[in-house]
Amino acid sequence: MKIGILTDSSAYLTTEQCKKYDIGVIPIPIVWDGKTYRDLIDISYKDFYKKLANATVLPTTSEPSVGEFKKYVNQYIKNNYTDLIVITLSSGLSGFYNTVVSTAKEEKRINIHPFDCRITCAGQADAVLLASRLIQSGANVDLIMHDLVDLRNTMDVRFMVDNLNYLKRTGRLSNAASFVGTLFKIKPILSIDVQKTGHISAIAKERQYKRAYIHVQADFKRLTQNMPYPIQSTIFDALDPKRRDEWLEDYERKFPADKFYTSIIGPVVGVHVGQHTIAMIWCRNINSYFNKDGNPIENINSKTVND
Repeated sequence: MKIGILTDSSAYLTTEQCKKYDIGVIPIPIVWDGKTYRDLIDISYKDFYKKLANATVLPTTSEPSVGEFKKYVNQYIKNNYTDLIVITLSSGLSGFYNTVVSTAKEEKRINIHPFDCRITCAGQADAVLLASRLIQSGANVDLIMHDLVDLRNTMDVRFMVDNLNYLKRTGRLSNAASFVGTLFKIKPILSIDVQKTGHISAIAKERQYKRAYIHVQADFKRLTQNMPYPIQSTIFDALDPKRRDEWLEDYERKFPADKFYTSIIGPVVGVHVGQHTIAMIWCRNINSYFNKDGNPIENINSKTVND
């Protein structure tokens, strides 16, 4: 058995991570003023937000085509892989997962195992990194898929946007109607329903950024402090490193037992949330799926986060 792993660009893994863990990445297309850009290939992180700030025509996103996806599958077949785990961004945000599922049913030359992480960005990256580490440690497909579900059960997210109009325009905010007439008067706190459908919804409203920040931190404490496993979290931003670093310093000081990382909200997700969005995703620490010798621990069944 030879297992490969493929994800899409909205995980925003680093080049070093992809090389170290042999992770394949299929870029998600961005359509802007009649031109198609491949996420982080044809347009960079900083250039995207610079262009967005001055744009009169706003971008939209598409999804990798069936033909494009099959090109990647063919490369794994050519390299003698027997199995391919494909971890996509939330099916509640994109149709790419359904493309993978339909292709998996038709493809007979390789076993394709689709996984809907029901999240994106750093949460998707966490799933990919866990799966890739399990592959390198010799785990079989059944254990990998079990642990991916288990990790998803422990995952939650909070984020704040400067402008809800991006999410409203692209149709990614499930309860947008409840905010009509209040867009410029509130600081909404948003989440993704990782345990159910993977849709974005606004779960709270605060009048000021500081109060919203306190609300998010209280949620993090409430939802993680009694979990019977170690927690890791990633704080990530849409080109607002000052705010990201402030969050990181504060969380590391207040929650010393938890592990914190940083990442980005890249172009394809930035289309839907806009610049200055700040977010945090947390889950069971990936290291705890392995014993002290680096071997996978079997039969882990984590307590599910109940948000």
